[in-house]
Amino acid sequence: MDRPTKPNKAFRPKSTIPTPLLVPKHEPLEPQEAPPKPKKTGLSPTVGRWKPIDDLALMIGVQQTNDLNVVHSATTFSSNFTLQEVQHRWCALMYAPATSRLALMGIGNLHPEAAESVHKKAMYSDKEEALLASFKSTESPTLEQFQELLDKYATIFWHTRTARDLEHNWLLMKKYFLLPDQVIPLDAPDSHPRSFSDVEEDICKAVLKEPLDETLEQELELQNRRNKRSVRLLENEMSRLSVLVDSAMGPNAASQELDSETMACLCGQQVRYLMQHKEITFGRDGKDSSVDVDLSLEGNASKISRQQGTIKLRSNGDFFISNEGKRPIFVAGKPLLQGHKTRLAHNNLLEIYGLRLNFLINSNVIQAMRLESSRNKESLM
Repeated sequence: MDRPTKPNKAFRPKSTIPTPLLVPKHEPLEPQEAPPKPKKTGLSPTVGRWKPIDDLALMIGVQQTNDLNVVHSATTFSSNFTLQEVQHRWCALMYAPATSRLALMGIGNLHPEAAESVHKKAMYSDKEEALLASFKSTESPTLEQFQELLDKYATIFWHTRTARDLEHNWLLMKKYFLLPDQVIPLDAPDSHPRSFSDVEEDICKAVLKEPLDETLEQELELQNRRNKRSVRLLENEMSRLSVLVDSAMGPNAASQELDSETMACLCGQQVRYLMQHKEITFGRDGKDSSVDVDLSLEGNASKISRQQGTIKLRSNGDFFISNEGKRPIFVAGKPLLQGHKTRLAHNNLLEIYGLRLNFLINSNVIQAMRLESSRNKESLM
């Protein structure tokens, strides 16, 4: 016959539920030998989800309320543990020496601020609430009175309590008619409406505790895939239609409206900028400086440099854009950083801090310039 398992010596019982020995001082424990691997005890398979802050919150909650049901419903853990998981974890902390030793080591190695935040959220015990109930609802106790109560019963109140904490909890007890001298009126729900934060907290808890509907999740995932597939088909269709339009209208259709003196055009939603010189500058005009293309006419250009960049036409008929400002210029979706330049093609999209401009080349003028340049070269030869 197997001998009954003895409780771990690192813990001591309290009332009907055993309570572990907490670590009030958040100092790292001395290094110990590696604990042996725990044997299979039939505990919950979710033990690995428990973190040191969860173990500390569980220990404090049991020590304060002596009721696992209350601890489960009133404690906010890092994961959405069920009541059964909380019970399994408590049994493991009490009767599995290796688990309890590792838990205490993790709590001892917690950062002081993390451990302090858990202690600050400790639930109030029955004795603490009984002491707070000594102030009647008709009274208006001050912080000095709460501090006197805290100093007088320092052994009963949790060691992180302050006079402000006692005042806040007493006001909550008064709000929800938990003081002994209070009588709940018939119109209590209407005369004391719940605050938005209370309702939001209840909704969040309800959503966390609500079990997942696997059928609904699968249906939503399937619908998400259908939507993505439809978007891809539309993108492919748009690219195909744009190719058909270009082939039907011809490569020079976009620049047919430009006159013979215009080499290229920057077309925005508000203004069209005509390029009639081989080199132009663009940015925004200032008191002491001006540019050929003032982008402030197109939209908000307050974040654009006064001289953002230049567009230059070379003798071979190629256009190049250089960025001289701090803001990047996106050319056909690719960023052009300060001090760099790149070649511009017909119908390239230029994006400068929210402003979008299409760069259109007058192919007739460029072809004429190339022919004239080649003739000049031949005459020189």
